[in-house]
Amino acid sequence: MKKPGIVLFPLIFLFYISKSQQVQSVVNEGELGISLGAAHYFGDLNPRLRLNRPKIAGGILARKQMNNYIALRITAHFAQLGYSDIYNTDNVFMHTRNLSFNTNIWELAFHGDFNFFKYVPGDIDHRQTPYITIGMGVFNFDPYAYYQGQKVYLRDLGTEGQGSTEYPNKKPYSTVAACFPIGLGYKYSINSMFNAGFEVVYRFTTTDYIDDVGGTYAGAAAFPALPNGQPSLAGILQDRSYVYGTPIGIAGRQRGSGNKYDSYVLAEFMLTMNLTSYRCPTIRP
Repeated sequence: MKKPGIVLFPLIFLFYISKSQQVQSVVNEGELGISLGAAHYFGDLNPRLRLNRPKIAGGILARKQMNNYIALRITAHFAQLGYSDIYNTDNVFMHTRNLSFNTNIWELAFHGDFNFFKYVPGDIDHRQTPYITIGMGVFNFDPYAYYQGQKVYLRDLGTEGQGSTEYPNKKPYSTVAACFPIGLGYKYSINSMFNAGFEVVYRFTTTDYIDDVGGTYAGAAAFPALPNGQPSLAGILQDRSYVYGTPIGIAGRQRGSGNKYDSYVLAEFMLTMNLTSYRCPTIRP
């Protein structure tokens, strides 16, 4: 009567060994996913880092798992940024300056992700972890404002005298700049196929002109009137303080901070799909 048990026990043992080898032979190679959230700008129009004008952000990503703690990824993002001096009611000069902007951001960046804990998708004991992400990238921007209901791109106007006869050595700024993302995230393995996550990543940049504001006022002489005697569009948009009375845009007067680069932050939810491969397990004698 004991012989069936003697036979079944080795069979059950071999079954579990086989299942264990199958699990170990499935390797998580990386992830493909999407992200959606909000973006916010910080700079000359928002130097106090207020979070009162969030705009939409979204992206796609591909992540390569190096091991259970480290991953490399590439991200492509679209975001909208914007701000206005109308929100600076606690600063008389900035409120009177009355400048505003909006811009679309197109960003491509490379990141290194470093998990706090071991992360194995589908493993109930290692299915979640916070992480740090650090990277570098490039982005494109082109600030614009609205005048009498019309969208006007500001760089082309040279609102701080760029390209004018008064300032021949002052060149237009580039609409491409570098960014350096750094932030925190959290990810959770829904199952062996899908992961969910959330991250907040701040971008340091190498430009002071995301908002078209960076230096000093060029003064009225840099923006000659049109042949009909009307002020030029550049002359109107470079100093919009006239709505409050006497314009403040005297040549050489500080228009922006002049010594700080602009920045922005993205806060996003993410959904990714795992990419796996099958490797034949090594049979040990």
